[in-house]
Amino acid sequence: MTTVTCPMYGGLSDLADAGAAIRTICERVKHQAEQKAGKAYNLFIAKSYKSQIVSGTNFFIKVHVGGNDYVHIRVFQGLTQSGPELVSIKESKTHDDEIEYF
Repeated sequence: MTTVTCPMYGGLSDLADAGAAIRTICERVKHQAEQKAGKAYNLFIAKSYKSQIVSGTNFFIKVHVGGNDYVHIRVFQGLTQSGPELVSIKESKTHDDEIEYF
């Protein structure tokens, strides 16, 4: 018998590589991230993520912004078809920094 483990409602999922869907979400909130951070990003590439199921989904995404610099962004995608919304951004992250709830 095979057991499939799903994240508990409200808990964070395991770390996963950013696929096409996560990269698209990242592209759609880039402008919001630039406004919140007060700077322009020449590079803004999703690398990995964790998710949290709530009344919609929170995505915690590690984003490469150039050189050795990364940011972690929290994006909410509601149950309706409205676009993703940047909730928060954590700057001064590195490739090795673990994605945690924020």
